[in-house]
Amino acid sequence: MTSIGKETAALTQLKGEVEKELLFHIIPFWSGLRDDVYGGYYGWLSYDLSLNGRAEKGCILNSRITWFFSNAYTLYKQGFVTEEACNAAGFTGESLLFAARHGYEFLTAHCLDREYGGIYWSLNYDGTPLDTTKHTYNQAFCIYALSSYYEASGDKEALCLAYQLFDLIEERCTDKVGYLEAFTRDFAPESNEKLSENGVLADKTMNTLLHVFEAYTELYRVSKDCTCTENTEKLIKQRKRVRERLMWIMDVFAQKVYNPNLHRQEVFFDAEYHSILDLHSYGHDIETAWLMDRGVEVLDEDSYAKKMYPITRDLTAQIYKIAFDGHSLANECDRGAVNKNRVWWVQAETVVGFLNGYEKTPEHEEYVKAVLAQWEFIKTYVIDRRNGSEWYWEVNPDGTPIDGRPIVEPWKCPYHNGRMCIEIIRRIS
Repeated sequence: MTSIGKETAALTQLKGEVEKELLFHIIPFWSGLRDDVYGGYYGWLSYDLSLNGRAEKGCILNSRITWFFSNAYTLYKQGFVTEEACNAAGFTGESLLFAARHGYEFLTAHCLDREYGGIYWSLNYDGTPLDTTKHTYNQAFCIYALSSYYEASGDKEALCLAYQLFDLIEERCTDKVGYLEAFTRDFAPESNEKLSENGVLADKTMNTLLHVFEAYTELYRVSKDCTCTENTEKLIKQRKRVRERLMWIMDVFAQKVYNPNLHRQEVFFDAEYHSILDLHSYGHDIETAWLMDRGVEVLDEDSYAKKMYPITRDLTAQIYKIAFDGHSLANECDRGAVNKNRVWWVQAETVVGFLNGYEKTPEHEEYVKAVLAQWEFIKTYVIDRRNGSEWYWEVNPDGTPIDGRPIVEPWKCPYHNGRMCIEIIRRIS
């Protein structure tokens, strides 16, 4: 990754404010949800800030928290934040690695099915299996977490487990067209309610394909210089296979998911990748734009840069044109009806997506203005200033919070907003 070359005073201020949000708010909040009795992290904090210590623990949630603390530690380890800054916020750099290890140990001890392989969907509060569905999306997020934990800790077992899950996805969760979605515990196919919305039941989804790509990108990147495993030759072959699948996924995105006529991605598909719903997911498009660019950078293959960069530029431009109102991003457009609510993760991805767009095409100064305006909206309305809270799940277009949406639940996590902070700190230097 390259840092933004044209730095402004406003971007410098943005970086400082975001670093403060990460160190003084997001990290302490999620550190406080560590369950030291049963392992992992607590799974539910209501809108009124009532903690349910016996709530379901989502495996996606715990993968994402593990990913977050791993990357926060790597940010510290690489010198992007100092020990003094951590101490000022009330923790040490090494405590970030401890928090990541706590999540990793829960994933490997409880979320991983030692009998049939793969990651469960969710657990009871005590770490026993609750929902034993095996979902490809969920396997991908565990690869993402394990890859980042390996980078942070150097623990080769984490990398080995990540490659085991890669092999499992490729062997059990694919057909000749693409990635399948949901399975029983022993990998018999089942219907995909978990990643279907808006009144349709999808055989394949853009969301699963995107996050398999994201996970494989990180797995490929962090294992680049690893030659110290017990079977280096096997690792080299596996990594080559990951590279092949990254290129294959980009081909699918370009040919099946990206709609050049509508300047968007399609979201839900039948088994043959025919779109089954007129849906424009604004947040996913701006997220995809920068994640695809990241994958192209990591892959370092000119032919795919030529193929994917026009697509990511188009997605970014279209989102700016039709979904960004000058201060924040609407949620989605379902069959012509726009959902104007401002969802926490969509706002976070908007910051990274437009910052990436500005970095790649600095002539588009409107993108950096959008970054600054979006951050202003986030810090004014989306960050929950109540003591013991983090970010609201969702606010109205005028910024008033939507009552009842929990602060923590299986999908509400530090993955999007924490990653936004980490990306800004890394990119603005």
